Order: sequence, then C-alpha cells, then structure tokens
Amino acid sequence: MLLTKRDWRGAENLPRNGGFVACSYHISHFDPLTFAHFLHDFGRPPRFLAKEAVFRIPVLGRIVAGAGQIPVQRESSDAGSAFAAAVAAVRRGECVAIYPEATITRDPQLWPMVGKTGAARIALATGCPVIPIAQWGQQEILAPYAKRLHLLPRRTVHVCAGPPVDLSAFVGGPADSAAVHAATDTILDAIAALLEQIRAETRPAQRWDPRQHGQPVTGNPNRPPDTSPEGRR
Repeated sequence: MLLTKRDWRGAENLPRNGGFVACSYHISHFDPLTFAHFLHDFGRPPRFLAKEAVFRIPVLGRIVAGAGQIPVQRESSDAGSAFAAAVAAVRRGECVAIYPEATITRDPQLWPMVGKTGAARIALATGCPVIPIAQWGQQEILAPYAKRLHLLPRRTVHVCAGPPVDLSAFVGGPADSAAVHAATDTILDAIAALLEQIRAETRPAQRWDPRQHGQPVTGNPNRPPDTSPEGRR
C-alpha cells in the first residue's frame, strides 16, 4: 500500500454473499498480491488454486495452507482433488480465485492466452457466478519471471472487476469438452474486454496458444526444460 498507487474498479460486481469464482489472468508473480488484496478489501477473502510446490516452501507453505488455499498438482491425475476442494469451497459460500491460464501468460504483449477449463467446470458444477477481473501495471513492478523488484517510482496497479460472465448458454447442456472449452473462452473474453478498457488498446484477434509456438504450458518459458521427475510436476 505504501509503494503502489491503486486504481481499483468494479467492486460493486463482487457478490456480497454466496460462493463464486473470481477469474483473473496472470502477468507477474506480483499480481497474486494485488488480486488477493482487492478481493479481501471488499470483504471476500479468496481461496486460491495454487500449484502444489508452493505448499512445500518453508514458512510460506504453512502460511498458504493455514489461509485455506487449495493445492493443485498441475498436469497430473491428482488435479481432480483440487477440483473437488474448489467445488466444496464454493458450496460453502466462499470465493475461489483462479487463473484460467494456470501460469503467467506467454502472449508477447501480455494479453490473456488460451486457458484451462477448471474455472468453467467449477461454475457449471455449482451454478455459481464467475466474476472476471483484469489486472495491469504489476508487470512494471516485477516483470514476468524476473527476480528484481522495481518499487520506485511508485507504479499504479490496476484491478478491475466486471459483471458476472453470462454462461447461461452452457447451463443444462452436456458438460463435455466442447462445452467447457467454449465456456472458458467466454470467461477469457470477458477478462480481455476489461483489459482493453484499462490499456485503451485492442486485444489480438487470436488468443495466444503456447503449444502452437513450441512453448511449455507451465513454468518459465525462458529456462531450458527440466527433465527430472520433480521438474515435470
């Protein structure tokens, strides 16, 4: 709060009661702080779906576990347990925070890229609202996958929540792969539309797909691939 200026908009779109999914996109290792701060300050402390490795970091792991965050074994068969935990949290009336892309965007201009279907699956399973949230400016404090913070001069961090995403076209129909991917695209379109307002720019016509560009789906795309069992997690 001392080292940033904040442009926070759209808090009126956050449900005051009941469970919901808050979806943002990931541009920096700094932006989970602003994402969580925005939700918490408006009375909806988030339960993040976070990669399981975070829970094994000394001290930090105990903090995130104690705060009720939900571990995810990315790219594994154990990811289903995270889905069940997130559904249970929503049904308890909590806010579950999700980055649909599951990692920092690979788009060269930092627009939302192709996402995974977890948020859409949770929403369709529970019938809960999905609130799109765009962020911008955090990458100026900590660039993607960088380690050096740039705290001065004070940067403005933007967080903007939009109205619930209309997923009515997918309710009551088969929750097959085509439906959940289409619902995911709808969520990402809503985030991108908010980001266009913040940036006063137009998003690319086609969403960036890392697989089509030979990039890893998770992890630092600038680092040589780790072929060890731990690195493949």
